[in-house]
This record gives sequence, structure tokens and C-alpha cells, in this order.
Amino acid sequence: MITTYSFSDVNMVISHPNVGQHVSSGEGIGSISVSMATEKTEHNVASDGSVMVSKIPGDNGTIAITIQQTSTLNKWLLKWYNYLKAASTSQWAKTGITVRAPSMQDLITATGVSPQKLADKPYQAQGQLVTWNLMAADIQQEAM
Repeated sequence: MITTYSFSDVNMVISHPNVGQHVSSGEGIGSISVSMATEKTEHNVASDGSVMVSKIPGDNGTIAITIQQTSTLNKWLLKWYNYLKAASTSQWAKTGITVRAPSMQDLITATGVSPQKLADKPYQAQGQLVTWNLMAADIQQEAM
């Protein structure tokens, strides 16, 4: 069996009701990494060796988007960040992100997204990549 992968097939949509949306199809993006924060299982071992297994709810996590500092996505994220910083607290976590990777049949939907902080800003002889670290209250991953 032969499988193929191309990052150019990956599509990402970031949207906020008052800022609008940005659709990316790989241009200017170095990588997108989705990490779940909550460990789903804990084991507690008693002195007699019995194990109590706990199933822990929670689908929160982080999304790290590494992009070219001159990309339209970086400009959109800066506009979004500045809006959120000045807006009422009720606007802070109204952002959603959808990532589709059709060749891998992946669909990731994140809601309650907010920035951890403003991306670091490098200046050097050649253009650099910047990483936006975002937190999400709920991340769902499923097959398309």
C-alpha cells in the first residue's frame, strides 16, 4: 500500500465573530502542532498493590502555529491579538480553529481559543519564522 502526504493539502481556518476569519492552505506556514493538555488516565497504587484507575475528562490543549514573519496569517493574528487585548473579556475565547488534512483523513476542531502571548519578534539578516502559541478550551480530533 502506498500513501502520500503533502502539507499543501492541509487547510486551516481561524475565525472570530468580530475579527473575521483567515483561511490558510499552507502558504507561509512552517508547521501546525496540536497538543492535548489533559492526561486522560491516572493510576493510584495503594499500599497493598491494588490499582485505582481514574478516567479524567477534559479536551483542552494547545495549538502552535509556526509561520513566516511576513505572512498574511501573521498579520491577521497580530490584528486578532490586538483586538482581543482591547476588547471586553467576553470576546477573549470566542475564536475557533479548524484544521483539515484530507490525505490523512484528519479533522481537528478547536473552540475557546485564545493566545498564550504575543509571538516573539525576531529581526535578522534574513526573514524568520514566528510561533504563535494558542490555548484551546476544547479540541476534538476525528477522521474525515
